[in-house]
Amino acid sequence: MNVDIMWNNFLKQIKPDLSSLAFDTWFSDTKLYELKDGKAFIIVPMQIHKKHLADKYSSLIIEKLNNITGTNFELEFLLENELVKEKKSENKENSNIIQENSSGVPPNLFNSNLKSKYSFENFIVGNSNKFAHAAALSVAENPGKMYNPLFIYGNSGLGKTHLMHAIGNYIIENSNRRVLYVTSDQFIQDFIGINKKDEKGTNFNYIDFFKNKYRNVDVLIIDDIQFLGGATQTQREFFNTFTSLYDDSKQIIISSDRSPNDLKLLEDRLRTRFCWGLTVNIYPPDFSLRTEILKKKIAAGNFEKEIPEDVIEYIASNIGTDVRQLEGSITRLVAYSTIMGGVDINLDLAIEALKDFISKGISEKNDIHRIQKIVSEYFQITVEDIRSKKRSSNISFPRQIAMYLCRNMTSESFPKIGTEFGGKDHSTVMHSVEKIEQEIKVNKDLEKIIEKLKQDIGEGIVNK
Repeated sequence: MNVDIMWNNFLKQIKPDLSSLAFDTWFSDTKLYELKDGKAFIIVPMQIHKKHLADKYSSLIIEKLNNITGTNFELEFLLENELVKEKKSENKENSNIIQENSSGVPPNLFNSNLKSKYSFENFIVGNSNKFAHAAALSVAENPGKMYNPLFIYGNSGLGKTHLMHAIGNYIIENSNRRVLYVTSDQFIQDFIGINKKDEKGTNFNYIDFFKNKYRNVDVLIIDDIQFLGGATQTQREFFNTFTSLYDDSKQIIISSDRSPNDLKLLEDRLRTRFCWGLTVNIYPPDFSLRTEILKKKIAAGNFEKEIPEDVIEYIASNIGTDVRQLEGSITRLVAYSTIMGGVDINLDLAIEALKDFISKGISEKNDIHRIQKIVSEYFQITVEDIRSKKRSSNISFPRQIAMYLCRNMTSESFPKIGTEFGGKDHSTVMHSVEKIEQEIKVNKDLEKIIEKLKQDIGEGIVNK
C-alpha cells in the first residue's frame, strides 16, 4: 500500500480517539516516510512533536498502525532535515495516571485565579507563536512530567498570559490537580504578609497560610517573574518554593518579558533553574497573524456594522504587534462609528478614528528598525542588505555593529534581535556582539564610529 494512502487511513482511524485540539496540534502536519526493518519512520514538523508523540501517543500510534498493517512497528520520529540520519528510537510508556490531590481541598473549592475566557481553542496560532503553543499544550497534557519548568518569555501583549491561563484551565478540566495562578506582585504581597502578627503576637498562622497556598499545589503558574528583581528576600522564598515543588514533580510555569539569561536582577541560582526545563519565546505576530487576530475579534464581537477587508488590512499594517492594541483598535473603530451616527465603516473612517493609535504606533516602533536604518545610512548600504544573508565584508561588518548597538541600546533579547535581522540565530547575534566588544578595545577608530552612531541614534532609544 502507498505510504501516503496508508497514513491517511491512519489519521482517519486515530482522529475519533482525540480531541480536535490534540489532533490538529500533534497529528495534522505529520506524514509517514516509510516502513522499513520493523520501523515506522514518521516525519514531524517540530522538535517538540518528537518527544511528545513518543511520550504520550506511542501506544495509540502502534495500535492503529497494527490495525492497518497487521504488524507492530517500532516508531522513529524525524524532522525533514533528519531523514538521512538514523537514530535509535526511545519508546517510553504512556502513563495517564492522575496524581491524587494531596492538599485535601476539593479542586472545585480552591481559588485558582484562572480566567475561564482564556483557552487553547481561542488562542490564534501563527508562525510567531506555534512553538510556544505546542509547548504549552504539551505541558497541559502531561503536567510535571515533560517540561518542568516551562518558561515563556516575550514582549507585552503577545499572548503569554493567555497561554498560561489556557494551560491551567485545560489541566483543571481534565484532572483533579490543584492549580494556582498568581502574578509575581501577588507573590510578593503574600510573602510580606508572613511578617504580620496575629492576636497572640506570632506569625505562625501566616506562615502556614503561605506554605499551604504555594507549596500544596500541583501546578504553580507565576506571571511576570521579572518583577521579583530587587526583592532579595522574596527571591529567596521563591527559590525555596520552586525547589519544594520541583522535588515533588509538581509543574511550574513562569512568564517574563525577557529570557532567563537577561533577568540580571534575579539571583543566578534562580535563573539557572528557570533553564532546567523548556524555555520558549513568543515573537511578535506577522501581518498574516495580525489579520487573523483582528478577524477573530470581529467575529467574537458580533458587531452590527461590517468591517471591510481593506480596513482590516490597514489596521494590521499600521497599529503594531501588541495584541491588546490590535483588539482595542476594533473597539475604538466601532465606537467611533456609533458616535458619528452609525455611519458605515470604511477606510476613510478608520483612518480618522485611529489616527491617534497610528501616530502612537509609529512613535513606539521597534528601536531595532531605527538602529538598522542609521547604521545602513552611515555605511552607505540598504536596510535590506543589513537584514540579508549576504556575507561580504562591506555588509557583514556593519551588520555586526548594528547587532552590537541593538543589544547595548535596547532591552531586546538575543533571539528578538536575530529575528529582526532576517531570522538570524541568537548565537550569531551573541558572536557579533562579542566580536565588536573585543574590537572596540583595540581599535580606536571603531570606538569613534560607535560613539558617532550612538549620537545619531539619539535619545529616542530606551537604554538598558
